[in-house]
Amino acid sequence: MAQPITAEDFIAFDADQARLGQLLFYDKILSGNRNISCGTCHHHDLGGSDGLSLGIGEGGTGLGPKRTPGDGPDRITKRIPRNAPALWNLGHKDVRVLFHDGRLEFSDIYGNGFDSPAEEWLPQGLQSILAAQALFPMTAQFEMAGNTGENEIIGAVKDRIDLGWPILAKRVRTIPDYGQMFVDAFDHIDRPEDVTIVEIGNALAAFIGTEWANYDSPYDAFLTNGTPLPEDAERGRQLFFGEARCAQCHNGPLLSDQDFHAMALPPFGPGRTRQWDPIPRDVGRMGATDDLEDAYRFRTPPLRNVALTAPYGHNGAYAHLRDMVRHMADPVTMRAEWTPALAALPQVPWLQEIDFVIQSDRLEMERSSATLDVRPVSLSEAQVDDLVAFLESLTGVSALERPLGRPATVPSGLPVD
Repeated sequence: MAQPITAEDFIAFDADQARLGQLLFYDKILSGNRNISCGTCHHHDLGGSDGLSLGIGEGGTGLGPKRTPGDGPDRITKRIPRNAPALWNLGHKDVRVLFHDGRLEFSDIYGNGFDSPAEEWLPQGLQSILAAQALFPMTAQFEMAGNTGENEIIGAVKDRIDLGWPILAKRVRTIPDYGQMFVDAFDHIDRPEDVTIVEIGNALAAFIGTEWANYDSPYDAFLTNGTPLPEDAERGRQLFFGEARCAQCHNGPLLSDQDFHAMALPPFGPGRTRQWDPIPRDVGRMGATDDLEDAYRFRTPPLRNVALTAPYGHNGAYAHLRDMVRHMADPVTMRAEWTPALAALPQVPWLQEIDFVIQSDRLEMERSSATLDVRPVSLSEAQVDDLVAFLESLTGVSALERPLGRPATVPSGLPVD
């Protein structure tokens, strides 16, 4: 059984910094072409995600399942390689590794507190792993930075990952309203000129860490005061922690062991290719560690409010929670039966050729399917229903009523998604 969560389990973020972070989260000023924000792919209306298997990033227009891939020279040239991860309870003190492949984690290896893609170039002063995480979408070409030649941010990032951050910080601090807000929110900032990407990251973390903290679900009431779950959810709970063996990986207060496991999800999309990869594949944790033992393994996602964050899996292979449960019980059968209709992948005609090309690579398909860290569990349809009912009992009563929400406007004056 998971442990209860209380307010004391969370990092104590500053409220003024969180209010500043709310505006930055929805402000497209942090993207290379000023056309996408953090909130575009992690929106309040979509449970902190985007409702897509693989996101439509920089160059697209609109929001969530209605987002379109753009047109003309600004249209997207690649889908986001992985599903937009949920933000729920990432301010919990137990969180120690982030991203599907765990490429950000606590470490003293580079002298800045983190092992990250920026290595020694990650700046000092980031106060949480959330603050460090917030910086990396800004440097990602297809997420927020834009294509080579389009703006000064992507040009700087191509030279070295950290060189775009000072340009973004200057953009923000020279907007008078932002400059004053940083002076008011950070004791060590005496004038707008002192603002760096570190303060921006810390403000974003304060917002994410407080805004998406939620632990008032029926299951939380069961844990804290013994309030019974509905009968189907209770049967599902017993399966989850019993014969279905879900809790082997989904354990602890966040219902995640924060470790990495291979579940043989059907591969598709552009992949997260490494420098010498000849094919559009995603080798998961191995991409961060270069250890063959980590191939095709991905981080166990936390499950609180999971019913709000479809699609599921590191690549959003399943649009519905029920199908994901069935896959986790019997990956081999579900992978063999999988079709693109089970995902939520809007058609992009000029990307269709690449979307599923990996499935014609026999050797890669054999490698990724042969790596599997679970034994199949035989579940009846009624048991699947019960497990889904339990997972739905993890949804907070106030999950859709966030403290700050989406701002109507932002200081840059750019449109808010």
